[in-house]
Amino acid sequence: MRASNGNLAALANAVLQPGFVGTVPPDWVRRLLGEGLGSVVLFSRNVVDPEQVSALTAALRAERPEVIVAIDEEAGDVTRIEWVRGSSRPGNLALGMVDDPALTEEVARDLGAELAAAGVTLNYAPDADVNSNPDNPVIGVRSFGADAALVSRHTTAWVRGLQSSGVAACAKHFPGHGDTHVDSHHDLPRITADRARLAAVELAPFRAAVAAGVQAVMTGHLLVPALDPQLPATLSSRILGGLLREELGFQGVVVTDGMEMRAVSGRYGLPGAVVRALAAGADAICVGGEHADEQVVDQLREAIVGAVVSGELPEERLAEAAKRVGQLAAWTVAARTATVDGRNGSVEGRTGSGDGWAEGAGSRVGLAAARRAVRVTHTDGQRTLPLDGAAHVVEFAPPHHLAIGTDTPWGVATPLAELLPGTTGVRYTEEATPADPSAGAAGRPLVLVVRDLHRHSWMRAAVDRALTTRPDAVVVELGVPALVTGPVHIATHGATRACGRAAAEVLSGVAGTPGW
Repeated sequence: MRASNGNLAALANAVLQPGFVGTVPPDWVRRLLGEGLGSVVLFSRNVVDPEQVSALTAALRAERPEVIVAIDEEAGDVTRIEWVRGSSRPGNLALGMVDDPALTEEVARDLGAELAAAGVTLNYAPDADVNSNPDNPVIGVRSFGADAALVSRHTTAWVRGLQSSGVAACAKHFPGHGDTHVDSHHDLPRITADRARLAAVELAPFRAAVAAGVQAVMTGHLLVPALDPQLPATLSSRILGGLLREELGFQGVVVTDGMEMRAVSGRYGLPGAVVRALAAGADAICVGGEHADEQVVDQLREAIVGAVVSGELPEERLAEAAKRVGQLAAWTVAARTATVDGRNGSVEGRTGSGDGWAEGAGSRVGLAAARRAVRVTHTDGQRTLPLDGAAHVVEFAPPHHLAIGTDTPWGVATPLAELLPGTTGVRYTEEATPADPSAGAAGRPLVLVVRDLHRHSWMRAAVDRALTTRPDAVVVELGVPALVTGPVHIATHGATRACGRAAAEVLSGVAGTPGW
């Protein structure tokens, strides 16, 4: 016997995981929480400071105590909780470079404590992709590295650290977004590896995450012909059911990547893609990163109900998805309760190494990790560090991708000016790079700051011109250091605030200021 349309609507609400605009819950979100909405997801637009986020999540729980509050916080270049100043922790590539799983677990635990204190219960991290393609336009420093074994052990450490703080982890982007040259925000990437290669490389970190007890796995909008020649992973029952559930044995919640992304919505339309994802085995539908409004959520709920009524989506599959979301909600409630008890009744009173929001403050373990990740290469045998005075810093800005966002600050000029007063800085894009980028550095040390230099021909040409004029310039790479150039090259393995600060300390020879 089929449930009534009202009950079907409640099931549909349970599987939707929408974002919204604003720093307080809008009325439509409050209403839907009362009608069974299972989850919401926070983005930078919802974050001002810890007090505001705590008030926001408390208001959400006032409508539905067990609501899952998710966030996309990788504690690296992709940061929501510290988007105003940049993450005070390094990202995955920096942690992979250090290759100390205990440190990775400590950083994840530190982040988890901060998220738990703010009322967040599900984090879309860690990124478990093996970045085997250095030209990957969307993963890069978000990955622990290019070696499957290394990525697996750090994925395990991250999951354990985050979940020990009472926040559910979500390994992404299944079955592996590392070997791509297309950004799924814009089009459908194709993974051409055969089944044996997939098992040995792409799938290894997800297998490790499942073994570590990860509570959620996020799908990637990826076409993998060796697994399914027709459908992207998010819409493939072969991949979500046969591979993830049956072969890997995952029993938690399958969360989709943002369904507005063109890799799926561009081919099937947003409602059509959502229905297909649920039918394939997804449990929670992430939507609202771009289209965050009541009309879109209502449209999707109606599409889900209509698909059940028409027989396109089995009611049993929708009920199963809603049940899994409910089980995750119960886990988060229990974990949150245990976390509160472990902190003498107050998650708000943490006095650990985190709180990267406070003015001038940052995660101490994050900065320590960023320092350990810095690598300096002297290609001419000369030792020219630290700099002998205030410098001129030229930063080359690549096109941003949507996962990072345009407003998150990055760079070396600002932290270096704090350590070497009188330091100046300028930032150039491809369209506005002068013939002589070194102009303005006469008589002073010159620092050239790049991000993924190997991926941008215009940036390489500009750096080459600057080094011709100033062969003594120091090059600082904040991305994947696939191309080492210049007499002195500093690689931070990420562009977070912590990474920029660590580079500035190496350049200046000054370190260790309290409460950075």
